[in-house]
Amino acid sequence: MAMQTFVNLPVKDLAKAREFFTALGFSFDPEFTDENATRMIISDDTSVMLAVEPFFKGFIEPQEIADTSRSREVIVGLSAESREHVDELAETALAAGGEPLGEPDDQGFMYMRGFRDLDGHQWSFIYMDMSAIPAA
Repeated sequence: MAMQTFVNLPVKDLAKAREFFTALGFSFDPEFTDENATRMIISDDTSVMLAVEPFFKGFIEPQEIADTSRSREVIVGLSAESREHVDELAETALAAGGEPLGEPDDQGFMYMRGFRDLDGHQWSFIYMDMSAIPAA
């Protein structure tokens, strides 16, 4: 059995976060959704739990939630099918209210664009052309 990944992120407004990620094409598991959190499905083996800040805080006390305007607690990178798909997803994120993070990063074999979501969490969409990776 493959190991599953569950990323947990605090959000200020669960409905707005869900609307934002729905615009990017993600779906949500109704069995793991209530007023405190929702499970956003990335793939069969990867999910992101979006949890309202007071609920999230219950898992990290006595520590504080990271202030995403001042620091990064995580960068979530997601693969895309092509360079065009990276651009499409990034543009959709920006149109839905995301904040751009500079220019696209094109290293030939890897193409990436980053953004911050409505809560300041940093995300990247990445396309890697494995046939173009330089020989070591």
